[in-house]
Amino acid sequence: MRFDNSELVAQLHAGVFELPWWSTFLDQLRARTKARYVGLVFRMLDHAQQVELSSGEKLPEHLQEIFRVKLARARLPHHEMREGRVYALEELIDVDNPTHQTFRDELLQPWGVTNIRSVYVAEPGGVDAWLTCSGGRHIGPAVSALLAMLVPHLRIALRTLVTLERERFRAAVTTDAFHRISFGWLTLDAGCRIVEMTAPMEAMFQRSRVLQRGRYGRLTPSSPAIDREITAVIREFAEDPETRPRAINLSRDPQIDMLLRPASPGSIVSRNAPVAIAYISGDRVSAADRCEQLVDLFGLLPSEARLAWAIAQGRSLAEAADDLGLTIETVRNYSKKIYAKTGARGQAELVRIILTSVLAFA
Repeated sequence: MRFDNSELVAQLHAGVFELPWWSTFLDQLRARTKARYVGLVFRMLDHAQQVELSSGEKLPEHLQEIFRVKLARARLPHHEMREGRVYALEELIDVDNPTHQTFRDELLQPWGVTNIRSVYVAEPGGVDAWLTCSGGRHIGPAVSALLAMLVPHLRIALRTLVTLERERFRAAVTTDAFHRISFGWLTLDAGCRIVEMTAPMEAMFQRSRVLQRGRYGRLTPSSPAIDREITAVIREFAEDPETRPRAINLSRDPQIDMLLRPASPGSIVSRNAPVAIAYISGDRVSAADRCEQLVDLFGLLPSEARLAWAIAQGRSLAEAADDLGLTIETVRNYSKKIYAKTGARGQAELVRIILTSVLAFA
């Protein structure tokens, strides 16, 4: 009897998007083969983490204990398999190997498993996987043919999994870094409604009232003037995608800035067409908090810390003196002490030292 394997193959490729992975595929494979147990075991890239996925009757606890005591560190039959070749139980068991005999006589037979078909697949990126159907008389040549047909698809599915996991890891690291330095982005449609955004933006909405997600998902600044400015820029982008990017200061304390640029056309991941990307960078704490951190980090006096932070924000000594209500002579005296304590050789190096210090992640 011939079977249509298209649904099984489709579930194998779709399984990387399930949690647990490949649960539907394993259930369908067990139903197709009438196996007592179907397992997919694979080792991730560093071989330190082994993932075991299954469908059907698992090894009973008392047999698992035998495995842990007698076989956990042993070299079992599956270690000798060649890549891409389907093996039957009798091909895996070496009758002259006591470990193999224990595996068959004390584990498989008490479990009711008399036949096995198993295949080892190696993904080029470094993942090893074993797909096994275990059971009785139904596990025969037809199951071998089915597993052989699935081998190239399993390789592709494993490669997809590796790619997705790498991208998830990179995205997680990038998101964490963006979160620590309070940098995020969001996309806006022609009505200033948020289409997509990064996780740090949600955190920024929660801790600051400078920007909010308003009714119907519209980006809503607290300042009406800034709201009108952003709306006008978005309207320009909608009319002319070649319009130059615009930088907008949203807040001075804490410092929060936005860069708006036209979105690239042709997005295939959003229902609404974004017309703009907004990059938002902002300090998570006030200038007063930053000054306290500078006191802790460099041993500055509070008055020196206030001047150091003003310089780090791009203020000249004269502008900082005016902002802080100090004379220019006092500011120059403070700046010499700041340079000595921070190791800076001038104003430009002081800015670099402060902005690249751990304060960026505080």
